[in-house]
Order: sequence, then C-alpha cells, then structure tokens
Amino acid sequence: MADNNISSELVPVSITVEAIRDKIYVIRDRKVMLDRDLAAIYGYETKNFNRQVRNNIEKFYGDDFMFQLDDDDLEELSRCKNFTLNENTGRGHNIKYKPYAFTEQGIYMLMTVLKGELATHQSRELVKAFKKMKDYIQTVPVLSSSPELLQLSLQTAQNVKDISEIKEKMITKDDLTKVIESFSLPDKDTDYLIFSGQYLEAKAAYKEIYGKAKKKIYIVDNYIDIRTLVLLNDISGSVEVIVFSDNIGRNLSLADFNMFRNQYPGINIKIQRTGGRYHDRYIVLDYKCNSEKIYHCGASSKDAGRLVTTITKADNKKLYYPMVDDLLQQPLLRLR
Repeated sequence: MADNNISSELVPVSITVEAIRDKIYVIRDRKVMLDRDLAAIYGYETKNFNRQVRNNIEKFYGDDFMFQLDDDDLEELSRCKNFTLNENTGRGHNIKYKPYAFTEQGIYMLMTVLKGELATHQSRELVKAFKKMKDYIQTVPVLSSSPELLQLSLQTAQNVKDISEIKEKMITKDDLTKVIESFSLPDKDTDYLIFSGQYLEAKAAYKEIYGKAKKKIYIVDNYIDIRTLVLLNDISGSVEVIVFSDNIGRNLSLADFNMFRNQYPGINIKIQRTGGRYHDRYIVLDYKCNSEKIYHCGASSKDAGRLVTTITKADNKKLYYPMVDDLLQQPLLRLR
C-alpha cells in the first residue's frame, strides 16, 4: 500500500514537452526516465519518492517496469550532454547511490501508486506530454519513412494496450479514478470515435475490434498509411491479415511496409488491390466462420478520430459476401 503520510516537500516542476524530452534517456536500448526527475515532477525528494515505490514493489516487478542503473549505465549516461550527476560525485562509478530507471509502462504503473490532487494533476499532464510527443509523427507524413519515427508510432500503439491491461488489474478508487478517467474521457488533445454506443479513443477501439479475431482479419480501405499497420502490431501470428487497398495517394510506401514486417515478423499480413470498386471502409473478422463479424467504418483507420466518425457492426453479414469474395480474387498490391 502507498504511504499516504508522505507528502510532497518540493515545488513540482512544470510539465512541458520540451522539459520531458530532455529527461528521457536511452538505457539498455529502452527509453526511460530516472527516479530523481520523476520525483521532481511530483514534488518529492528522491528518497521519499523511492520509498513510495518500495512500498508497492510488487507492482514494479521485472525490467519491463523499472530497473536500477549499474556502473556501465552511469558511465554511458555521463557522456550525455543533458545528464549531470551530483556535482560533488565525479564519475559515474564513484557515485554511492545508483538511480532507478522507469520505463513508460513503469511510469503508468507509478500513477496508480502516488496519491493526492497534485499527483493526479501531474499524472494527467505527463500522459498528455507523452501523447503529444508521439502523435507528432502522425501529423507529419513526410517523416513517415524514418525508422526511429516508425518505432515511436509502434510504441504508441503498444502503450494503449499496456494502459488497458494496467486498468484491468488495478482497483480504481479515490484519486486513482481521476487518473484512469484521463485515459478515457474525450478532450481536445485526443482522437475519439463512436463505437458500441460510447466514445472510445480511436486506437483503443481498433485494438478492441482486432482483438476479437481468431482466424482472419480483412480490412477494406483505399486510403492507407503506416498507421493502418501500426494498429495491427499485437495481432497473433495465427491470424491471417489481408488489407484490401489501391493505396490512393500512395501514402503507404514499400519502405514503410518492410519496416513494419521487420519489426513484427510474426504477423501474417499482405496487401491486395480492391479493383477500384469499393468506396466505403470495412473490417471483416473470421470470414464465414462461427465467430464472423463485419463492421462498417465511417473513416479510414489512419484518420479515425480526427473528425467525428462511427464504427457500426453489420447485422446482415451475408449481404457483404459477394464483395468479400470479389476482393479475395484481386491481385497483390505492388508498393513503391
């Protein structure tokens, strides 16, 4: 349990994209933030911040959430221009205290530990800062072929899944409820759509739909780009994925497609043409199987949430069979 008697002793730092970006380091090939910087964000002295973590250590089990830096890590960090050790300590291996590093998943878990109105506010601002940094690439199409930016986009999709899993495992009450609500309530900085009679964050809605597939996923959409693929990043390799598209505007390049396949070689995916006959967007799950579902989408997945749109489940599935049978006969799309 969190030690609610521990209060903030310092003035918490203001959270901006620029400030957070300077406090993100790459350690052991992972993007992390250090305990001292997170403590400053939440207004704690580092020792009391870490006491909160120790009191809830079962929530941070494993390197996926948190790990302590070793001498090699500190030596590497000492070369970063924006990293400084305690000014009285000298080189990294002479420092007595070795900081803890928190992955982004660990930071989300941290938000379930720190209590109070201030912690809730800082958690919300931190989530918004992360989202702004990652969503930038989705508004700059010219950068979409950069491997680093592709990786960032893939991580954004993974974070949606991580947050959902954390929410399912945690008991949400008191101040924690306010943090959880910040993940699910519409605001001007988040892309939402209407699905199953409620507002959902666009990425979460597509994750929920694709997660229902047991054997097949067919996506019919003539306007695709790398975001179309990113939403499929955690699909099981046992599920066959076919994207039917003429790639109008050529927003998805061969380089984008190859990078995605290299990042997720276990995903069984290919792209076939539509033959120029289909205007609307559809998602077909487990075609002609007992678990079959068909959805009509008001917008392309790459644009979902930018304007008000709805995803609707089709009642008369057989009405769409001639369309799907025709699409399955179309040739592969040749990307450039």
